[in-house]
Amino acid sequence: MTTPLTPDTLVTKDKQSLFGPKICLMGLGGTGKTYALGTLCDWAAANGFEVAVLFTENGLETLLGYYRDHNRPVPDCVYWHQQATKPISLKALINAADLVGKLSYEALAKSTDSNRGGDNNAFWKILNSCANFKDDRTGKELGPVDSFPRNRIFAIDSLTELSNAAFKMQIGSRPMASPGDYGIAQSNLMNFLRLCTQGLECPFVMTAHVDRETDPVTQSTKVMIKAIGKALATEIPTLFSDLIYTVRDGDKFFWDTAAYGVDCKTRSLGYRSKITPDFASIMDVWLKRGG
Repeated sequence: MTTPLTPDTLVTKDKQSLFGPKICLMGLGGTGKTYALGTLCDWAAANGFEVAVLFTENGLETLLGYYRDHNRPVPDCVYWHQQATKPISLKALINAADLVGKLSYEALAKSTDSNRGGDNNAFWKILNSCANFKDDRTGKELGPVDSFPRNRIFAIDSLTELSNAAFKMQIGSRPMASPGDYGIAQSNLMNFLRLCTQGLECPFVMTAHVDRETDPVTQSTKVMIKAIGKALATEIPTLFSDLIYTVRDGDKFFWDTAAYGVDCKTRSLGYRSKITPDFASIMDVWLKRGG
């Protein structure tokens, strides 16, 4: 008889139990990706888990709105930290515009932004936030995300600004990028995503926007994850156990794993449309399968 997977057995890091699922919600803006994180927090509160959400854009208001809409307080087991990407300053934009008017294409490609490091390096700051996740609400320090216990869920909202941070780390306020710049930024981003999906024993959830891309293998047009350039559109999905498309139909919101022309995958939901957006449908399956 197998031992059921519970928060107690998870914390012991029993190698016989399953690592946490790695889930990506992808969709257009306004399709309920961040709002659905509220159902993840509800599931965590009901099952003895914690949730640590890293916001790289203005998503906290949406998560708090979930609880306002349901007339309930945010559970104590929910932690969050906001680490937004600092926009390019007006002064830097003016300097970049001046360079465009003075330099050739080749000279612009070779120019550097000497102010892209330190406090202006948003990707570096995101990594440091992950090195010791500090809750903005209570000040509690949770330690490094790659040491999170299996009963603490790590979530990032969203890939779009995470990608922007990785790209700006390479080019700063420079008005153009060379192919080599894309390669360096993509490598850094993929290394971090591999850590989150392959190096974490706890569950990991990420939200992402989408774009319409040409699949380099089939040459067909698909709705795929939007990251840095087009090269990562086929690489990122391989890292996740569940890649779910979020859709809005009028004032109703759904998950879809069977949408035509969308690069979806799932180990928990089956392939179907108009799925109720609720993380419990994935997390409950994970608990039942472990042991």
